[in-house]
This record gives sequence, C-alpha cells and structure tokens, in this order.
Amino acid sequence: MVCLDIDDTLIDFTSAGRRSLEDLIGRADMWPLWERITDDHVARVVSGELPYADMHTVRTRAFLAELGVDIDMAVAGEVEARRKEVLRRSWRLFEDVLPCLEWLATAGVKLAAVTNASGEHQRDKLARLGLSEFFDHVAIAGEMGVAKPDPVMFHKVCCALGCEPANAVHVGDKLTTDAVGARDAGLGGVWLDRRGSAGVDVEVPPGVHVLHTLADLPELLVSEYARVGVPTQR
Repeated sequence: MVCLDIDDTLIDFTSAGRRSLEDLIGRADMWPLWERITDDHVARVVSGELPYADMHTVRTRAFLAELGVDIDMAVAGEVEARRKEVLRRSWRLFEDVLPCLEWLATAGVKLAAVTNASGEHQRDKLARLGLSEFFDHVAIAGEMGVAKPDPVMFHKVCCALGCEPANAVHVGDKLTTDAVGARDAGLGGVWLDRRGSAGVDVEVPPGVHVLHTLADLPELLVSEYARVGVPTQR
C-alpha cells in the first residue's frame, strides 16, 4: 500500500493559497502568518475544540484581526467565500502526479490519500482534479480525531485497507509530519522534497528516503519497498 499526502504533494496548494491570499489583502508578504494561524486552527479542529464547519471563517477573521482589521463572523464568512472561490480556480496538479498515479494503479498497488486538512475541502479537490478514482481510501484527520504524525493516524489507514504497517509506504512534502511520522509508525517514510532542501538546509534523519519528484517514486518502490506489492521490473 502507498499513502500519499494531498496538499503540496499532489496539488500545488501553496501557490494557489498564496494567490488567493494576495487577492484577498492586496499584498504578498503575509503567507507565513496565514500558515501559522491555519495550523493553530486545524489543531483545534482535530482536538474537537472547533467545529470544522466554522474553522475557515474563524481562521480568516483571526488572520484579519492580526492585520488590524476587526470584522464580525458574518462579514468574515463573506470574505472567506470570496477567497475560496479564487482558491478553487487556482488549484493545479503537479506535472508528475498523473503519470505516477497511473503507474501505481497499473501495478495494482492500493492507494490511500492521507491528509490533516478537512474532509469536504479535500474531497472537493480530489474530485475537481480527477484524482478520486485513483484512491481506495481517503483518510481525513478531522474525521478521525487524530492527525499526522501521530502513529494512530497511519495505523488506522493501514487497518482500513487490511495492510500491515511494514508493508506500507507514506509519501508527503513535510519531513516531520509525513516522512518521520510514517517511519516512526512502522511504515516506509518518504519525503517529497520538491524544493531541494535535503542536505542543504535540512538534515535528513536515518530511515527516511528523499525524492524530489514523484516521477522517481516507482523506481524507489521497486528497489527499496518491494514489500508494498510492486512487481519487480525486468
């Protein structure tokens, strides 16, 4: 079984998010603040403190408050709706995604999408971009009450597809959340380092494989992870 993160692994979410935020506030330098506030609110959803249905509006209101703009929830909802429309129009797949998924499907490998983001939002992305058909299971942190890198998240995915952790691999763009989390849960951990940070800005811990493109995933599975059920190339 192969598990794949969604945002910035399959879908260029950061570029789309930056575009929608710049459209919202008319400036391009607030992405780090947006990411921090988003992470805080996602954690509140996973813990049960904040309903997912309210999260995006509450997050947007909190973000604008940090910029000195105080609005009520009704106005925040309208602002968030406009931002989401720009975001949806901006979603794009990375060019290496479809060839990789098609190869995995042809090889008969079970596939799971594993994400810490919300269910409705992520399923909408997968459907709009034609990815839903590739996945045997979609695991959503907010629906499961646990999030990566907690081993329980990975183990629940394996259980859902009847696979032992040792026979599974998880691939994602976040070194700690995805690759190290998967490794510590007993899966193969693969860091998709699209920016080329490995060995330059970031030290890669033992037991983690690094890819810079999904185009190299089939070769890695065949050479290092035959236990996931990928046939050996001849």
